Amino acid sequence: MKLAIHWFRRDLRFNDNHALYEALKSGNPVLGVFIFDTEILLKLEDKDDARVTFIYNELKALNDNLVAQGSSLLILKGKPIEVWKDITTKFDISAVYTNTDYEPYALERDAQISHYLKTLNIPIHFHKDHVIFEKEEISKDDGTAYTVFTPFSKKWKQRLAEYPINIFPSEQFTSNFYKTDNFIFPSLQEICFEANPIVFPEKTTTTGIIKNYNLNRDFPAVNGTSRLSLHFRFGTVSIREKVLKALSLNETWLNELIWRDFYITIIYRFPHVVNHPFKPAYSNIEWQNNPQEFEAWCNGKTGYPLVDAGMRELNATGFMHNRVRMVVASFLSKHLLIDWRWGEAWFARKLLDFELASNNGGWQWAAGCGTDAAPYFRIFNPTAQAAKFDPENAYIKKWIPEFGTAAYPTPIVNHEFARNRCLEAYKRALS
Repeated sequence: MKLAIHWFRRDLRFNDNHALYEALKSGNPVLGVFIFDTEILLKLEDKDDARVTFIYNELKALNDNLVAQGSSLLILKGKPIEVWKDITTKFDISAVYTNTDYEPYALERDAQISHYLKTLNIPIHFHKDHVIFEKEEISKDDGTAYTVFTPFSKKWKQRLAEYPINIFPSEQFTSNFYKTDNFIFPSLQEICFEANPIVFPEKTTTTGIIKNYNLNRDFPAVNGTSRLSLHFRFGTVSIREKVLKALSLNETWLNELIWRDFYITIIYRFPHVVNHPFKPAYSNIEWQNNPQEFEAWCNGKTGYPLVDAGMRELNATGFMHNRVRMVVASFLSKHLLIDWRWGEAWFARKLLDFELASNNGGWQWAAGCGTDAAPYFRIFNPTAQAAKFDPENAYIKKWIPEFGTAAYPTPIVNHEFARNRCLEAYKRALS
């Protein structure tokens, strides 16, 4: 029997899944496949990495749903090319369907898989699902890339008006999954990981939060953000559905969703940003890179309460409020003159919603070296930021129980000294 295969990656849902919809409508029974990619897993430092637990739980829920319908997911582990070689020996495949991933590693992996499948005359179909507009779809009139968000967002909204969003009701066709005895669903231990007890945010958010997003989003003590970024990252919710919701409720929240498209476009069109500053001149900065100060920052013991609260929240929950992310990133790169890539790597290790494009874009913005970056002379005063956005210290006290006591450390560096040192270092690099 010929089977169509849907390769699940960053689209762990049955509803409004573009590639899955095309597979289920192809006329052949669909086998759902997920590969725990050892090229990625072996680089993870923590065997209880919460994101692996999250992926595992979501896959288990999808599989339980299919088992109730007489179907099953095929869950495999290994190097993708080797796994695909095994799959193609065991199944008669009509075509492979998957949603496009835009990160450099993913593009290289997918090119390799595509080439291999081509040798077997098996077509692979890539579909747009993770973003609203992809690749070169949002470009200047001359075809070049936007590197500033505001004109990008204007063009984005213009194109949306011209090309309304299509929903792909894949959930209506799940009866077209391949009927089979249950495949063995591996344990987390068999994948060489341990369960993490972190509580994951819900897939839904209230209409009130979105309606008031522009009013409350900057205050970390307030429940004023959607907390959906983890679900966007792994595709457990549909970006199309959420953009439609944003259009009717709150333009500020819509703009935040457009930022996702912007950074994903940047990393696709300028892949060098993964390891290097977008602006080459910033490669000349002489970083201090003090390991003791970096450790203090990682552990939330800098003596700057808003910075420390943010880092402790991150380490405990895998989440950090976006306003606080900007402050802690600016503090590391400008107050401590520690290479932004050190901070980026720590966030990559700890954030539940870690997404290479957004994480890289945010850190380069804070360090002044990225697209649409804050100018290098914009240096957040963490004390002033705390007074403005956490005026009653509610957020700070939640995460720093010793705040206001002798047990809390004195500031690791003087603000004015750090500001002047930063300005001098950046001026030298850019002169």
